[in-house]
Amino acid sequence: MNAPMVTAPWIEICALGDIPARGCRVVQTERGRIAVFRTVEDEVFALDNRCPHKGGPLSEGIVHGRQVTCPLHNWVIGLADGEATGADKGGVRRFPVRLEDGRVFLNLRHIGKEEGRS
Repeated sequence: MNAPMVTAPWIEICALGDIPARGCRVVQTERGRIAVFRTVEDEVFALDNRCPHKGGPLSEGIVHGRQVTCPLHNWVIGLADGEATGADKGGVRRFPVRLEDGRVFLNLRHIGKEEGRS
């Protein structure tokens, strides 16, 4: 893939079709590895690629509805808010994403959890 197109603060990362439905694509940025998820309804969400529990790779988890289940210890993380569900406590940084003409853009100004917190 060519270098991402930058339209500050938005970075073009790929076409929507490059992310499988109920799947993920990982983007390496100066903010670290960001997992960009696509739901079956073509909603797109971006989270840090580290589970708040033990740092497992969320990008390798199972996407179901608007959630992802971490492959290490089955923590379920909400894609919209980055928060663990059920009895589990914790969350991950999330990043704004937008779709424009079938392209996915990522904003590296995180929303949600503050730096250094989980």
